[in-house]
Amino acid sequence: MQTFPDLYRGLTGCCLKTYSQVGFRGLYKGTSPALIANMAENSVLFMCSGFCQQVVWKVVGLEKQARLSTVWSVMKSVLRKDGALGFYHGLSSTLLREVPGYFLFFGGSELSRSFFFASGRSKDELGPVPLMLSGGVGGICLWLAVYPVDCVKSRIQVLSMSGKQAGFIGTFISIVKNEGSS
Repeated sequence: MQTFPDLYRGLTGCCLKTYSQVGFRGLYKGTSPALIANMAENSVLFMCSGFCQQVVWKVVGLEKQARLSTVWSVMKSVLRKDGALGFYHGLSSTLLREVPGYFLFFGGSELSRSFFFASGRSKDELGPVPLMLSGGVGGICLWLAVYPVDCVKSRIQVLSMSGKQAGFIGTFISIVKNEGSS
């Protein structure tokens, strides 16, 4: 449906037509590469998550017995401590990071793609190397612009665990005052 938007009338029509033409397995055709990539990505994410949790616990200074071991216990703790709004600590700084960041990411990658295509060829005909380089340029544009905001956002989220966070502006001023701007 993403590649041929006019081929099907909707999700149900797409599923029924695919099923009638190639059977049940047709609904999952092409999922193996995505599944393998997601498995690899998630295994790295969970490994890094465990490591980062240990670092955060040490930085915040919480004892081992005070650690929250399940998603549900964390959710109950946040609700008990800060109410439903506790789930939104760092939201404004996340939005401040994501909106301009992805604007610069897609803008940077599209601009760099335009440098790679020769006259008479479409940007969609680029090979994998120019596409990877363009994505890398987009990523550089994103992170150069949003890294300071990301630093403040992460600090707000960590400090909110100990009740010491002071909002975006207060946290930003504290970082610049205590650690400098570089």
